[in-house]
Amino acid sequence: MSNIEIRPGQRGDETVIVELLRELAEYERLSHRFRLEAEDVTRDFFGDTPRVSCDLAFVDSVPAGVLTWYSTYSSFAAASGIYIEDFYVRSDVRRHGVGRALIAHMAKRAIARGIAKIEWSVLTWNKPSIAFYEKLHAERVDDWHIYRLAGDKLAALAQG
Repeated sequence: MSNIEIRPGQRGDETVIVELLRELAEYERLSHRFRLEAEDVTRDFFGDTPRVSCDLAFVDSVPAGVLTWYSTYSSFAAASGIYIEDFYVRSDVRRHGVGRALIAHMAKRAIARGIAKIEWSVLTWNKPSIAFYEKLHAERVDDWHIYRLAGDKLAALAQG
């Protein structure tokens, strides 16, 4: 692959970030849930109290991938972690080292900051991504289930 550049997202990248994440939603068959707009990115990624961080991959200066993440903490291990919320590489540059470059960039950041682990989720049907993660020697965690409270159920619980 030509020149791969990885850098943190920054103000001015809002449209690119939304575009890449919309493509991810389409790939994951979740477009019906996609609500992110440029204003959300400005507020949540680059505002006074950012809720999430973002790294972008470029190939020959063309946007090629995105990785969004946030810090976590494991009280049992007394150690910080990183949770990858979104990880996407455009189909035309897959299998050319872009995804590996993004995740390696994150691994370098983790090691430099003394972070003990990086975690993420993958849809069970997404065999290409699962194969990629296993090629990286990532370990699948089978002894945990993900639970979610959202929408009406979250509101109902909050009201008591």
